Amino acid sequence: MTDEVRQDAIGRAWEDLVATARRTAAEGLVVGTSGNVSVRAGGLVLVTPSGVPYDRLTPEDAVAVDLDGNQVLGDLAPTSELPLHLQVYRNTHAGAVVHTHAVHATAVSTLVPEVPLIHYMAAALGGPVRVAAYALYGTDELAANMLRALRDRTGCLLQNHGTVTYGDSLDQAYDRTAQLEWMCRLWLTAAALPGYSPSLLSRSQLREVEEKLQGYGRPRPGT
Repeated sequence: MTDEVRQDAIGRAWEDLVATARRTAAEGLVVGTSGNVSVRAGGLVLVTPSGVPYDRLTPEDAVAVDLDGNQVLGDLAPTSELPLHLQVYRNTHAGAVVHTHAVHATAVSTLVPEVPLIHYMAAALGGPVRVAAYALYGTDELAANMLRALRDRTGCLLQNHGTVTYGDSLDQAYDRTAQLEWMCRLWLTAAALPGYSPSLLSRSQLREVEEKLQGYGRPRPGT
């Protein structure tokens, strides 16, 4: 790959990252500069910088690190949650990571050890979504707690903090974040009515959904 082609690829990846970061703010998943987004670009990881409003980011603000956390591009400091992002990339095949402070998901993280099975879309995240034990933001301890909660999952909650999801692409990682926030909002809404308890899916019912989702969106045999 020539330097020009490499720079073009990094430029496109940065544009997509900034668009996704702005989407998290526009759709109420973050406030101000909270939350962060990252995406793989070859052997590098592009990340949102620390403390800069997403609407002010320009192509010249691109920030990238290698998988050891060494900054190789940009003058702005990477997000303080860099350890969290790097743990995902080092231990999965993730192409992108989205971290938010979504209100309903964060509220649920203070109430239960895993998100109740209120809806079958939990299967799209690999099963019941766990809550990672609280640790100070930006620390290796938080990243380690997150990694345990992500075992066999593509998303988790961070206790008293927010959400983490990953996917093959920024679109997929973002969609999983939105689905997780929606499920948390649904459970809180259903559980809020005095005198009623929401019905929940069983693990066997969720496994049925997981099996069905394996063929979702694929061409029919013979077509």
